[in-house]
Amino acid sequence: MHVHAIDHVEFYVGDADEVAAKLRAEYGFRQHGVLRDRPGSHSVLLAQGDIRLVVTSARDATHPAAAYVAEHGDGLATIALSTDDPEAALAEALDRGAVLTAGRIGGFGDVGHAFVRPGALFDDADPADADDTDSLSLLDVIDHVAAVVTGGQLDPTVEYYEKVLGFKQIFEERIEVGGQAMNSKVVQSISKEVTLTLIEPDTATEPGQIDDFLTAHHGPGVQHLAFRTDDIATAVRTLGARGVEFLTTPGGYYDALSERLDHTAVPIPVLRELNVLVDQDNEGELFQIFTKTTHPRRTIFFELIERLGALTFGSANIKALYQAVERDRNRAKDTEGASL
Repeated sequence: MHVHAIDHVEFYVGDADEVAAKLRAEYGFRQHGVLRDRPGSHSVLLAQGDIRLVVTSARDATHPAAAYVAEHGDGLATIALSTDDPEAALAEALDRGAVLTAGRIGGFGDVGHAFVRPGALFDDADPADADDTDSLSLLDVIDHVAAVVTGGQLDPTVEYYEKVLGFKQIFEERIEVGGQAMNSKVVQSISKEVTLTLIEPDTATEPGQIDDFLTAHHGPGVQHLAFRTDDIATAVRTLGARGVEFLTTPGGYYDALSERLDHTAVPIPVLRELNVLVDQDNEGELFQIFTKTTHPRRTIFFELIERLGALTFGSANIKALYQAVERDRNRAKDTEGASL
């Protein structure tokens, strides 16, 4: 099976127009129109670079988006994979053990996959009257999708992607923070253009943020969606000025960088100013930053990532992300407690 890339991702939301407007205003996405031939739903197509987002809300209680939003709140429901022959890819996936539901094969939790021809989505959109004079060209492609699965399901989920879609495991990591722990593995398509980071809580340790996600989301789902950029400093400054809030990093992280890394393409004072994380692998450097979640259930968020040759994920950055989310989680709990 030859999968090219992530053609688009689809969010199921309560109000597609409201979410689309937020993505346009804060992240600079351009609205390309409303998708045709989608009975019982309203779907808005957004794009920036090679990133395509579909934002769908149900107009009929029988549409899958209605049940999804009732169970999980707004969230990412479909990761559509581009291939030259969608019908053959679907048949092969079913032959390998996938199950077809509402036009998608299963993935993890209520997140599924569809097979589409590259770029065909634009042919299905009717132009919409939207002011996109303030759109941006800072975000280039979906770098990866990070998903949380229930404890004990990490290995079976990896095996499913290997068997059904022919993906390969390329990375694994265990993170311990205090009494909490999580395990993660990364699977990738043969084309190397589709990357999924899969995370599970270690149920033998204290409950933590991954358990909180599973509780709030009511099961497995997408924790964050990573957008690649070729200028992370400009992207952070620009999106920050448009209202996007990012997680912060303690100063001690940057104090230790000079001991850990000989050189960084983005100067350490700039990284410190912007709260950007940096790491290296054998191929080069990567820079990352994560947004604060704005979801009412404090679940899904976004990531910006710049790769200067690096192909994998820096171990130090994964732990730094976990710690940053933990600080934000604790602040939210303190705020909720103070308001009672």
